[in-house]
Amino acid sequence: MSESVINVSELTRRFGAKTALDSVSLVLPRGAVYGLVGANGAGKTTLIKHILGLLRTESGSVRVFGLDPVTDPVGVLSRIGYLSEENDLPGWMRVDELIRYSRAFYPAWDDGYAEELRRTFDLGPATKIKNLSKGQRARAGLLIALAYRPELLVLDEPSSGLDPIVRRDILGAVLRTIAGEGRTVLFSSHLLEEVEQVADHVTMIGEGRIALSAPLDDIKATHRSLDAAFLAHVGMPVASAPDP
Repeated sequence: MSESVINVSELTRRFGAKTALDSVSLVLPRGAVYGLVGANGAGKTTLIKHILGLLRTESGSVRVFGLDPVTDPVGVLSRIGYLSEENDLPGWMRVDELIRYSRAFYPAWDDGYAEELRRTFDLGPATKIKNLSKGQRARAGLLIALAYRPELLVLDEPSSGLDPIVRRDILGAVLRTIAGEGRTVLFSSHLLEEVEQVADHVTMIGEGRIALSAPLDDIKATHRSLDAAFLAHVGMPVASAPDP
């Protein structure tokens, strides 16, 4: 648990006059589920894009597995599974074609695990991606993100807009992924009840600043609920923001 998978130090990012991230520092050791909680526009996705190397740091530093994700994208991204709310999969492909296409990029791809996930998620191999429901597309995206057993799984609002049953399936798959394997999950959401179900550690962000970062058990021991903690430290209920 002592090894840091993600180490962000004094990261600041501006878009024009708007400060999206303001001196953010965050250390994520290996082998736990980290919930990143914030309202729409709080800075969650901007932070995740820096972790993935999609944005270059303006001030501060980002290291993933001790590497700079911008200068060494292969060394970093080959060890990360990623699923976002957009989950932009090629609609013309069938499910089995998507699996075969994706496996070519990952030497560590686990065919048996991919098939297990396909069956668990009830994805017909001959079904075209464009004919899947939103929930099924989320499951397909999660299958691709999990099948090569990445060391770090990054989920950016993966269940936004999905029904409770699909959310439960996604969260269950996350827990199975990290159970007993020493893997790390960074789970971003504006839904506090989701984070509370899966997170070992919760980081609350508001207006680009880290307001609170602590083990979930410690937060629950000092506040009557996760909602109350968010209100106390961020200054507004997370539900007051529009759904991203």
